[in-house]
Amino acid sequence: MAKIRLKMLVGAMAVAAASTSAAAQAPESDDPIVVATHNWSSQVVMSHIVGRLFEEKGYQVRYTPLDSQAVYPAIGNGDVTVQVEVWEGAFGPAFEQAVQAGGVVDAGDHDAVTREEWWYPAYVAEICPGLPDWQALNACAEKFATPETAPQGRFLAGPVDWLKHDQERVEALGMDFQIVNAGSAAALWAELDSAARRNAPIVLFNWTPNFVEAVHEGTFVEFPEYAEGCKSDPAWGQNPEKTYDCGNPADGYLKKAAWSGMEEKWPGAYEALTRISFTNPQIAEMAALVDVEGLDPEEAAEAWLEENEEIWRPWID
Repeated sequence: MAKIRLKMLVGAMAVAAASTSAAAQAPESDDPIVVATHNWSSQVVMSHIVGRLFEEKGYQVRYTPLDSQAVYPAIGNGDVTVQVEVWEGAFGPAFEQAVQAGGVVDAGDHDAVTREEWWYPAYVAEICPGLPDWQALNACAEKFATPETAPQGRFLAGPVDWLKHDQERVEALGMDFQIVNAGSAAALWAELDSAARRNAPIVLFNWTPNFVEAVHEGTFVEFPEYAEGCKSDPAWGQNPEKTYDCGNPADGYLKKAAWSGMEEKWPGAYEALTRISFTNPQIAEMAALVDVEGLDPEEAAEAWLEENEEIWRPWID
């Protein structure tokens, strides 16, 4: 009888443990966690990776494409729950203002260190001596001219909504360049590939981590070193009348943004989000899966998850 009671007790404990485990995995809300996607490859792939991790924990997930500036008001009012790639150089001011206003919280940094800047392929250094100094680039401006910008040089910028303040920089530093915005990240790389095949001079917006560094050797332009006063205080820097007379941060952050109500509504998902942290090589790999290997973002996310369970499993367990 004692053995039977012991077996019954062990069985009851197992059932209770299973019930407790199941309850721990049950979502606190059946409402979907809304993940914002933007218009560059690593962000879309990472969004689907993070979404799949939420689903692994039992949550419902919905993805919504959104302008990379409009996303912060959308997070602030709860229409969007998460944005997984907040780059300091492009989105730092908008993100920081949204956090101060309330409704948006800083859900932590990735391990990755970022840089977003004017960039040129290696062969351009022979066309424009003195690079990577920005003044040397400016002295060569006419060599970068196109029919639409001549005699001024052309700087091929990212999409308008990336909000890089390139026009303000050109004006503040007195540069002989016109800003031409590409329609998408894919358009940037198409122009780069075309110029590289012809050894044609080109200077364009690039960033790291990104797959480009594994395909094209190149260098960032060196502008006056960034400091906080550059973007807000005209008295800072060499132009006492204008802001943005500097480069972008050379070691910028990469953060995750979340709706301030996420922690209360989906605490398990929020806790996992704060633990998720990608490195430079991991993010470059995500971009390469789409931009080099030709996978759809959803396929790239599944491929990354399949190959890297030892990395992501601790984040959700």
